[in-house]
Amino acid sequence: MSFYIRREASKSWKRFCAETTTELNLLAENWKYILGGLICQYIHGLAARGIHYFHRPGPTLQDAGFFLLPELGQERAYISETVFTFIFVSFVLWTFHPFILKSKKIYTVLIWCRALAFLVACQILRVITFYSTQLPGPNYHCREGSKLATLPRPESILEVLLIVPRGMLYGCGDLIFSSHMIFSLVFVRTYHKYGTRTFVKQCAWLTVVIQSLLIVASRKHYTVDVVVAWYTVNLVVFFLDKKLPELPDRSNGSATLFLPITKDNKTKEENHKLINGNSGDSADWRPRTQINGKIMEEGNVVHVEAVINGV
Repeated sequence: MSFYIRREASKSWKRFCAETTTELNLLAENWKYILGGLICQYIHGLAARGIHYFHRPGPTLQDAGFFLLPELGQERAYISETVFTFIFVSFVLWTFHPFILKSKKIYTVLIWCRALAFLVACQILRVITFYSTQLPGPNYHCREGSKLATLPRPESILEVLLIVPRGMLYGCGDLIFSSHMIFSLVFVRTYHKYGTRTFVKQCAWLTVVIQSLLIVASRKHYTVDVVVAWYTVNLVVFFLDKKLPELPDRSNGSATLFLPITKDNKTKEENHKLINGNSGDSADWRPRTQINGKIMEEGNVVHVEAVINGV
């Protein structure tokens, strides 16, 4: 039993080291995209904090979702955040599964490059939208009488540039459209395309629908914020996905390249096949037999002239 455990642990460690080497090579080639995406996340946070300085509390707007869904209340407002955290953490863990599991379809670095591209595109539209029109926040800390509804004038530039978790949780004014829905929809759509388990995909979509209802029931957003997020994020991901190069599929075991095939890579692969005596065609992999110094394809009718009686 202990021998089996040591053997499996050794295999897992070798698999982890091999995957780490592969991902580091990919990171060395794509670090600019990862860094750019992370910087854009910070800029998005600055924009959301900036709009809080302009927020002016007022009466809650008439909303169909508020009329249809019962209010959860402040004591149960954590429920929607718990669901969002579950979606976020689950996606992050899934993107790192190639380091542990034997069966894998994605590269961690490449999948995050793609996800960050989707997030940045949606967040640019979001910033433009909530700076265009400032609505009175429906959340409890954004209503009239709350000390957190408005921010005092900053005393230094550091106060503006420093983003603290409390400021992210108690922001006001960044309404249309929901940032929670951007992350959730991007993550679920990415798993829907590159994930392998149908049941998990169905559960993921159901979870996002539940989260949409909980956001409105928690009065963290108006219904329009959630509705706009649903069609905007899906359209952005749909069109941007067609523009980005497709990721290599590792599930069939034939993806030997670490990056999507380019013209140069394809030429090198073809040259490699020619050097090995085949052109890459499935027909060229048929067994061959050598007869009288000539290589003949098996399955073809071969006529051999035999010398009989000295003729």
